[in-house]
Amino acid sequence: MRLAMIGLGRMGGNMVERLLLGGHQVVGYDRSAEAVAAAVAKGAKSAQDLADLCAQLDAPRVVWVMVPAGDPTQQTIDEVASHLQSGDIIIDGGNSNFHDSMRRASAARAKGIEFVDAGTSGGIWGLQVGYCLMIGASEAAFRICEPIFRTLAPENGYARMGPPGAGHYVKMIHNGIEYGLLQAYAEGYEILHASQDFQLDLHQIAALWNQGSVVRSWLNELAERAFANSSDLANLRGYVDDSGEGRWTVDEAMRLDVPAPVITLSLLTRLRSRQQESFSAKVIAALRNEFGGHAVKRT
Repeated sequence: MRLAMIGLGRMGGNMVERLLLGGHQVVGYDRSAEAVAAAVAKGAKSAQDLADLCAQLDAPRVVWVMVPAGDPTQQTIDEVASHLQSGDIIIDGGNSNFHDSMRRASAARAKGIEFVDAGTSGGIWGLQVGYCLMIGASEAAFRICEPIFRTLAPENGYARMGPPGAGHYVKMIHNGIEYGLLQAYAEGYEILHASQDFQLDLHQIAALWNQGSVVRSWLNELAERAFANSSDLANLRGYVDDSGEGRWTVDEAMRLDVPAPVITLSLLTRLRSRQQESFSAKVIAALRNEFGGHAVKRT
């Protein structure tokens, strides 16, 4: 089928390529001329602007938005919607807050436009192995877009979670779980790295654990790759960003009175990673020195 993709970065660009390989026709748009040229070189059509992009589609038009969450997504959806008609479909494949997706679906519905939220997991590997798609949509919109989902996902790798908003809700919790998994691996490998009794090869251990152990996983396969490049990760800073889903997961857990200590602490650890020097740690050191005369390190 023919569809449009707005946002041709690492994720959007790879998704376009996978769609083209699957026999779909794609009209692409991005603010980056280089990103557009790369998509065109793979067989996509280009658009001068969003009006031109929508004009190149046949009804019911399907426009996939793959831009950063928040204002960029909202502005893109607002402008795209102004060029669409009743029965057309907007898909948001970014990491939007599910509350925003529910609100956007309601606004689109008032114009007769279908809104679909497609929580997308797979990262830069999705081109090769496919993307796991967690979809919130009406039954009708889901059926129209299903050939797209079938091409992007591996076998059994997509499903309708419920009405609009449900896809991004499930993706939010998915990423919250991811926070906890990453933190557990990180702590384990740090203990191994810090061992004073043994000189351990982290690449060897990761490779071993991927052969039948209980902790084998795709994440640990990626750890094996990372340690193959640098066993002590000396070329990296221990700075860890977050894109919002972990915070939203913790908020939802508190709203529902569900204890989620692992996910919460993994989020707080990410915040600590961004401090060059922790002021709270300085306070603790000062207090220990004051009440117990414990030694402190001076700058």
